[in-house]
Amino acid sequence: MARADYAGTPEGSNMSSCGTQAGVAAFVVGEDFAGMRSQALGLVARAGWNGTFHPICPSKLARIMLRGPRWIGKPFLRGSDGADLEENPAFAQSSVVVSVGGKGGEVGAGLRGSHRPVVQIQNPRKNLSRFDLIVACRHDDIAGPNVLLGRTALHGLTPEALEQARAQWKPQFAELPRPLIAALVGGSNGRFHFGEAEAHRLGQVLVETLKAEGGSLVVTPSRRTSPAAMRVLTDIVEKAGGHVWNGEGENPYEGLIACADNMIVTIDSVSMISEAVAGCAPVTIYPLPGRSRRINDFIEELELAGRVHVLEDAETRLPAPWLALPLDDTPYIITELHKRLGF
Repeated sequence: MARADYAGTPEGSNMSSCGTQAGVAAFVVGEDFAGMRSQALGLVARAGWNGTFHPICPSKLARIMLRGPRWIGKPFLRGSDGADLEENPAFAQSSVVVSVGGKGGEVGAGLRGSHRPVVQIQNPRKNLSRFDLIVACRHDDIAGPNVLLGRTALHGLTPEALEQARAQWKPQFAELPRPLIAALVGGSNGRFHFGEAEAHRLGQVLVETLKAEGGSLVVTPSRRTSPAAMRVLTDIVEKAGGHVWNGEGENPYEGLIACADNMIVTIDSVSMISEAVAGCAPVTIYPLPGRSRRINDFIEELELAGRVHVLEDAETRLPAPWLALPLDDTPYIITELHKRLGF
């Protein structure tokens, strides 16, 4: 696979992007999924821009029309609330459009013009010339003069954000014995399945790790974790003295990434894994039934970097913690983005 615009990038670099771009307002469009919000708003924040997210849910007809000439697609440039995006005051005041995902890219391409560049996140699966800049992962199988590639997905967990999370959550975790074992749990999607059987095995792996290492165990699920899987996982973990976030109060997600000593993350989410490896804890990937060549390529790259370990079928607990350094390619992407756009 071509690695255009990445040659010479400092591998493993985790320098912070500095400064703000005063007066730059970003109009962000995409489907209202946690991973897409994280990537789009992560880019906006780390670029030093002011950004607002506008969820879209174009119909099949709208997506077909948006692929045609701009004058055909214009009537279909609407948010999920049905309002015309081009009539939105935030769009009129914006300096740049940021679109994310395939459907977001269709809308972003339709909004291009009036000296307002469009930055697309992820492979838009359409003519790349319809965007001023495309930011994607290496595993997205995309290359071109306007393409920037990184190993990890974009997100907002800068070293500074993680330090703030550490300061906030360390006192709350202070009464828990170390090491702190953490699990970030996703759920079923179009590629992988996380049901009761998968939750049962994950719970057993966590309990066996707790028995071997001592310490404490904290699990946080996502909106995609099914209630049935949650019940199974919660029952196993809590019987062993662990804690499962039940949706009440503040989610300890960022605190776990900042403070954990050992971590396991389900394979279903590139965004969640990218955020996990931005911390200092070694990360084990929990495989699930299903298939995704792109995500397998992504995981393989992180394995080669020594940042993750994939749990094997025969393994009954997490491997002992190893020395792990934060891995985050977003600073390089932001530096190049500023250079390419000129602001």
